[in-house]
Amino acid sequence: MLGREKGPMFNFFKKKEKEYYDVIGAPIKGEAVPSAEVNDPTFAEEMLGKGMAIKPAEGKVYAPFDGEVAMVFDTKHALSLVSEKGTEVLIHVGLDTVMLKGEHYTVYVESGVAVKKGDLLLEFDMEAIKAAGYEVITPVVICNADDYKDVIRTTGKQVEPGDTVMELDK
Repeated sequence: MLGREKGPMFNFFKKKEKEYYDVIGAPIKGEAVPSAEVNDPTFAEEMLGKGMAIKPAEGKVYAPFDGEVAMVFDTKHALSLVSEKGTEVLIHVGLDTVMLKGEHYTVYVESGVAVKKGDLLLEFDMEAIKAAGYEVITPVVICNADDYKDVIRTTGKQVEPGDTVMELDK
């Protein structure tokens, strides 16, 4: 018995971590906040779906998971993605920024393109957007949240791109 490695029997006593059906990473570096902090009722009241928002620390948006770009808005301020597991996510950079008609945004992807978690999707000039009178808070919305039993959100802390901000349970 001496010198024998600890086998699976000892793992029996370890607490098993819950596995979620799908996990959404932070698409932006910044402060993760509840949807209620978004100064727009469409997002604050979660009319488009459950989610959260990020107060950006930099003007770069990354893929929050492996999946596909479903749509890039003509005005470049928002895009929607679908994860490999079918989760539909809207990333909306700023509030009322549709009015900028794409100014201050650079998009690196197009509809139908496959993306890997961490791929750079778009960049935006935070200071120019603020100078034009718009907020840069970025709602991240699960548009098909009704397909899930639960959406667990992690807010109230600084996040880096890829950090888990939402976990979805079937």
